[in-house]
Amino acid sequence: MKKRLISIILIIAMTLGCTGVIFANDAETDIKIIYTNDAHCGYQSYSKVATLAKDADLLIDGGDAVQGDLIGTVSKGEYLIDIMNKLDYDLAGIGNHEFGFGVDGLKSLMNKASFPFVCCNFIDLKTGKTVFEPYKILEANGKKIAFVGVVTPATLTQINPGYFKDDLGNYIYSFCEGNNGKDLYDVVQKNVTAAKAEADYVFLVAHLGIIEELGPWSAKDVAANVSGVDVILDGHSHSVYTENFIDKAGEEVLAVQTGTKLENAAEISIKADGTFAAQNISLENVEADKDAAAYINSINDKLDALSKTVVAKSTVDLTTKCNGVRAVRNSETNLGDLCADAYKKILGADIGLVNGGGIRADIAAGSITFGDIIAVFPFNNQACLVEVRGQQIKDALEMGCSALPAESGGFLQVSGITYTVDTTKPSNVVKDESGNFVKVDGEYRVRDIMIGGKPIELNQTYKVASHDFMLKSGGDGFAMFGEQNIRVLRDNVMLDNQVLIDYITKELGGVVGKQYEAADNRISLKVDYKACPKNSACPMSKYYDLDASKWYHEGVHYCLDNALMNGIGNGVFNPNGNCTRGMLATILYRVSGSPETEVSTVFFDLKAEDYFAKAVSWAYNNSVVNGMEPHTFGGNVNITREQFATMLYNYAKLNGVDVDKASENVNTLSFIDIFDVSSWANAGIHWCLASGILTGKTASGELYVDPQGLLTRAEAAAMIQRYCAQ
Repeated sequence: MKKRLISIILIIAMTLGCTGVIFANDAETDIKIIYTNDAHCGYQSYSKVATLAKDADLLIDGGDAVQGDLIGTVSKGEYLIDIMNKLDYDLAGIGNHEFGFGVDGLKSLMNKASFPFVCCNFIDLKTGKTVFEPYKILEANGKKIAFVGVVTPATLTQINPGYFKDDLGNYIYSFCEGNNGKDLYDVVQKNVTAAKAEADYVFLVAHLGIIEELGPWSAKDVAANVSGVDVILDGHSHSVYTENFIDKAGEEVLAVQTGTKLENAAEISIKADGTFAAQNISLENVEADKDAAAYINSINDKLDALSKTVVAKSTVDLTTKCNGVRAVRNSETNLGDLCADAYKKILGADIGLVNGGGIRADIAAGSITFGDIIAVFPFNNQACLVEVRGQQIKDALEMGCSALPAESGGFLQVSGITYTVDTTKPSNVVKDESGNFVKVDGEYRVRDIMIGGKPIELNQTYKVASHDFMLKSGGDGFAMFGEQNIRVLRDNVMLDNQVLIDYITKELGGVVGKQYEAADNRISLKVDYKACPKNSACPMSKYYDLDASKWYHEGVHYCLDNALMNGIGNGVFNPNGNCTRGMLATILYRVSGSPETEVSTVFFDLKAEDYFAKAVSWAYNNSVVNGMEPHTFGGNVNITREQFATMLYNYAKLNGVDVDKASENVNTLSFIDIFDVSSWANAGIHWCLASGILTGKTASGELYVDPQGLLTRAEAAAMIQRYCAQ
């Protein structure tokens, strides 16, 4: 570890209602750590990370750096390690995508790295020992900090399962995936306890994620079942947050995650008194380090010509999203249709299948470059054609829909097949401890399956085209496939990205046209909506993940009825999904009647084609919002409860509301975390509580504001409706 210069700490205020810089002298901060996670080959911003790292004691990465775009694909991750070596990283955790080039490929990258990797829960089943070093102790300012690595056990199915098996198909590695999380908790606790005996502080480099669907292996789950961790450096879910979790002993644990593609880096401070603080710093306007930038440009030159080679064009936007929200993992999308069609046509199959989690980027209308194609399919999967029975296809569709309405990387985009999902029924899919399909124990949700316009025959064989990850190795838990359950007709035909190129250039004449303007309605939903107490024609009835009996009914009904909010596609509203800054600006813009507005040029990251461009410009011009920092808005950054309260407060002032009078008699002391509200958000939170727009949350008999909690779509709808009803 190389000691870095300690200098003045620059804190970029990540707030919606204020922009500012706070300076602190060196005596207040004993140790400063810069942290990155889920870079996914977003290598251009590493020069800005280098700038922040110059003033830090340690530079740490949380995994998923080496795979996700052209640079990782062509170099098998080596160029990314070269860059991280140049920046003098001190340590890295291992993400699931570090295994994307196989276990031997990961070991090769580790040998190339000048910094250690840590992971405590990747076990060699033959020896019962960890494959990699479980933790490492680094020193800074005379203190010892232990970094314990842990990677999500979902890696076993999210990455090619063949990498973790022997030639007979038996697993030879484990990620401590058993006993509903207990095996993972136990191994983490064992290593945290051991590290605690040697170090002053223990950090968990946890590639686990925060969203609920990642349980029982989420960072919050692990925190709740382990004690002794001081700080969690999280990754995997591409979230942007800083939160305090509660550990097994009832103690607070600071946790932080920076999003993806190096949109942010986190700064974690260990104060002289042993307390911790963390913040996310947007890299948008951080000045690049010249030396690092020159090195990265030398690598970029190797990629540039290849990446910019135009291979086709599209007259429509091809997307993984709906209304700005990712939809490809629980809804049919037009890009999903295109990819599935490519497999079916190029390999001459009855059916084409693509896992939604494998489609990683959008393609804008216009020229399509080789780099665009690689970004969509960055994992170098091999295209295969296999023969399977109708029953296996039915099981695969059921498995793909098992998480609905929640997201799943195994949600299938399809070609040559249509079907209905009966969302009134729960999923009866049984999985083993590794997340692999075992059986359907009861009624199927999937029905009315048609292949080539004819009802599926369960005992008939069909030709299915996809990639080796799913068909040969049973990736994403598709154990009804796998080499022992299929007949391979064409093996390793070409890389998945070449399949897409060939389809567009050879079958579509080089142009993706109007036939892909929208999703093709290959997947239908049966909805049994609970009767709305207000209106039998409730607009919520279009969305199978909404319930009229829930607390959010009034708000969501109102926002849908007044076209202030929409679903995210395929009958999904996603009430528990996060809201972004751009999304909330758009809603308030609609409340104001969507006045004609020129797109502002004050924000460098605001593009005219962004769906929220006019809304953000209107909101900024009317002092409803400010940027996250000068010239940066962050339209795709998730918004917190206190940030939206401030936005509504500003909007109320714009509309002549006497916000001071409304706030005169409110008692905020009943909220036990009221003093956690950021100073810049006090006025907004106070007014929202006084006006009944914000009602707080209840947990264990206590009332919370949860100011830094991420705002959900249901919460946003409720706050909008309460404001408009005043």
